[in-house]
Amino acid sequence: MTGKKINIQKWKPDNRETKEDWVAIEEPLQILLNHQAVSITMRTPGDDGALALGFLCTEGIIDHFNQIEKITQVDENTINVVMESALAEKSLAGLQRNFYTTSSCGVCGKSSVDQLFQKLPHLSGQTDLKIKPQVLITLQDKLWNVQTAFQTTGGIHAAVLFSETGEYIYHSEDVGRHNALDKLIGHCIMAEKTPLQKHILLLSGRASFELIQKAAMAGISFVCAVGAPSSLAVQLAEQMNITLVGFLKKQSFNIYTYPERVEGSAD
Repeated sequence: MTGKKINIQKWKPDNRETKEDWVAIEEPLQILLNHQAVSITMRTPGDDGALALGFLCTEGIIDHFNQIEKITQVDENTINVVMESALAEKSLAGLQRNFYTTSSCGVCGKSSVDQLFQKLPHLSGQTDLKIKPQVLITLQDKLWNVQTAFQTTGGIHAAVLFSETGEYIYHSEDVGRHNALDKLIGHCIMAEKTPLQKHILLLSGRASFELIQKAAMAGISFVCAVGAPSSLAVQLAEQMNITLVGFLKKQSFNIYTYPERVEGSAD
């Protein structure tokens, strides 16, 4: 359940009426690693196991699903991920993150931006990936077809994974941009599809630094966003060998980094 029905008053110049409306659900999720708290994030309930796995992957704690012994939903707002004890202890010792993360900005919980760069892999050897412009301009319609929670509430973000030829693979939705992407990555980990070098990631909003960081940790080398990228997102995409496309529309888009991966790009 991603939305909740409430009563509101709708004002217009010629009238004011009471009616029912849907709002996106936002509740805290505490993520435990071997019963020890590592993060609290404000999220839309559902896919909590995938969210936890995606979070642990993008924090550099896990690489493969076979590193996980079990995932347990402790209660409706707590998830526990169990790893082999020695591996978990090593991961916990190196995990430096504040316990509270808002739904809009996961990076705000980081103790230092420099720590993010230290964990990021460099996506080398992926320049042979070529995407046709005709594929990119079809993605927004495909996003709209699957973004059902947004159509209901107007307050949900989506992360969608496509093949290099534009075939829909999977998507996740959440009130938080970074949670939507963590859920998507978590599902790919469970399906043992990571790293995702030959895929296109589409973000329903803007491209922030943290979303590019998470894409890099999942091995994604082609990221598109419906909205604008930030300066730090462009900088990180450049450093991580990620093609970053922004303002993706049906007839145009902007290429910010590594334009050679888009066929027919100007010199």
